[in-house]
Amino acid sequence: MLQIDDATSNSRLHVRLAENSAEVRAAQELRYRVFYDEMGAKPTAEMAAERADIDDFDEVCDHLLVLDRDKGEGAAGVVGTYRLMLRKKAESFGRFYTAGEFDISRIVGSDINFMELGRSCVDAAYRNRATMNLLWAGIAGYVKANDVELMFGCASLPGTDVDALAASLAYLHHWHSAPEQLRPRALDSLRVDMNRMPKDGIDPRRAWGNLAPLIKGYLRLGGYIGDGAVVDHQFNTTDVCVIVKTDQVTERYIRHYDRSGVESMAQA
Repeated sequence: MLQIDDATSNSRLHVRLAENSAEVRAAQELRYRVFYDEMGAKPTAEMAAERADIDDFDEVCDHLLVLDRDKGEGAAGVVGTYRLMLRKKAESFGRFYTAGEFDISRIVGSDINFMELGRSCVDAAYRNRATMNLLWAGIAGYVKANDVELMFGCASLPGTDVDALAASLAYLHHWHSAPEQLRPRALDSLRVDMNRMPKDGIDPRRAWGNLAPLIKGYLRLGGYIGDGAVVDHQFNTTDVCVIVKTDQVTERYIRHYDRSGVESMAQA
């Protein structure tokens, strides 16, 4: 099982996969606090009663966790999470979360070994570079252990006013469109055109600065954006589909963390 200590935090923080249902539940409760309490998403009655963000995918995904030993062992220490689903698990389950918003048939129809990722969040007190580095290091270890060549998922811009987000959407469209042979496309019934401004009318530096940190992280790793966005009224966001080839992810984080630790994650 992957475990990477963060020297900048005096080894308080470490990253690994959830090992039991209590730790998965802690991740779901963290997601609820971030998505619903902080970001204003609209929970179902069941979610509100349980104060947990839950869906059918949780049972077939692996849950990457950042834990703080000072908060306690196991579930008590969960301060960050990412949800990961390998191709073989998604195909066995019969559906992909992203497919609810985007046509991903070009990816699914390829012979690439891919994984879907999403539901990323971090406790407000831990939103810093150290925590995000650990999450990315954990993803790098998981990718390497499972020979993943490409990862994809939904990423969100805050808010549902696409006119207010016009510069960000147009910037992603003009500068970061995915290669056509793999490019996801927003479902026609949900699709919002991202080409909302001419390229020469955009200040790329300002547009970059206004992007959500997670989207910047994907793009820094050479990620691409699909065709069209989707307004998600439940989560109070506007979603784009991100694709990242994993070679840059693994190379970057294996350089920064102990190689034996990064490679030690058991296959899911």
